[in-house]
Amino acid sequence: MSYNIGIIGLGVMGQMLALNIERNGYSLSAYDLDPEKQKNAKVKFAGKNIFVASNLRQFIKDLETPKKILLMVPAGLPVDAVLADLKPLVKKSDIVIDGGNSFFANTTERTKKLKKDGIYFIGTGISGGEQGALWGPSIMPGGDPAGWPMVKPLLQSIAAKADDGIPCCDWVGNDGAGHFVKMIHNGIEYGDMQMISEAYFLLEQLMGLGPWEMADIFEEWNKGELNSYLIEITSKILRKKDDETGKPMIHMILDTVGQKGTGKWSSQAALDLGVPALTIAKSVFARIASSYKEERVAASKILKGPKPHFSTADKQGFIENIRKALYASKICSYAQGFQLMKRASEVYEWDLNYANIASIWRAGCIIRAQFLNNIKEAFSAEPNLDNLLLYPYFRDSIHESQVAWRQIIAISIENGLPIPGFSSAISYYDSYRAELLPARLVQAQRDFFGAHTYERIDKPRGQFFHTEWE
Repeated sequence: MSYNIGIIGLGVMGQMLALNIERNGYSLSAYDLDPEKQKNAKVKFAGKNIFVASNLRQFIKDLETPKKILLMVPAGLPVDAVLADLKPLVKKSDIVIDGGNSFFANTTERTKKLKKDGIYFIGTGISGGEQGALWGPSIMPGGDPAGWPMVKPLLQSIAAKADDGIPCCDWVGNDGAGHFVKMIHNGIEYGDMQMISEAYFLLEQLMGLGPWEMADIFEEWNKGELNSYLIEITSKILRKKDDETGKPMIHMILDTVGQKGTGKWSSQAALDLGVPALTIAKSVFARIASSYKEERVAASKILKGPKPHFSTADKQGFIENIRKALYASKICSYAQGFQLMKRASEVYEWDLNYANIASIWRAGCIIRAQFLNNIKEAFSAEPNLDNLLLYPYFRDSIHESQVAWRQIIAISIENGLPIPGFSSAISYYDSYRAELLPARLVQAQRDFFGAHTYERIDKPRGQFFHTEWE
């Protein structure tokens, strides 16, 4: 018997994707280096058209030609190790798909290296978690475009479908473009999660609301323009009770959070490309700050600050202001992500289609949200749009929310509550709309101590001058 595709890496994501592929009418050969995972997979795949191989040669022997192999292994050295093991077993025109969270620059190198041997390498971002992998993730393929037509039907068949029936999978761009877009997806995800947690924190710490009452609020917010997967699950999280104590589950969780690297990579890319992705970076730093739990507990007994205390006669009005602040901040976070992709597309010559990217994210992925339809509409109407903030829908939404947004941030600061997501988002907005920034003094300082030169307002851009300051 021949198999349509092979999958290497039988962790949770690998197993779920294998079941998804098989359910959509494809036969698979599957393999993992770990015998225990092989054993578990055989149980999981019982009765399915999936063969679990005990070694790599057995795995690849019955794959149909050209061979299609999906890697679901950890990013970095494990990918290179599998590629090295596969090299003597694959031939010209075979296709290797990396479905992990690989760094986009590594994907570019692997694409070019394998191309020399006639192997098509597809670096594919996959988002949706365990359930998404099983029932339909968002898929962002990039790499060697010559390999895309051969895997397009399979990948689009297993992808999530948006409400209009369009698969949440389409070609993103050459080389590392697919993994770059997935990386930015994760950076935006960091921002979304941080800002939602800040909204929760304000409802709890300023208004004294309990988890069940807050769950009702998030459920209501999910019926409007904030409709999204993350808002939906926040409501469910806040309703959950701890089985052991009967207390709200949210109150039993330590306030520290980890990261797997894609948020950090997004921030590093922003620095490398010169894009002010403030909210993405601040969200990464917020996670890092949370890890200093013991120091924070000690510092809380030493360092003075205001005790959160706030009262208002208009409770519903204040809740609505928090909602508006969250939505305005969310718009700015997405604007940063798309600005970062636009700059990367220019530098790396990827010719990214931002309307398509927004379409790919409408279902299946973690940041799926109603307003991605508005982003798709914006870039469909204006493919060369410089910034989402300039499109009428988002401009008007910010203008309508702006007074509430600023009030919420001011009240939070007055009460000593850290809100790096909200505050970085409004700093991004104010910097982007500012005709004049304080940067001219910085440039004068640089010229004073380092003769770095500056441009003048009364001369053409691109001409540089130096002053003898003393």
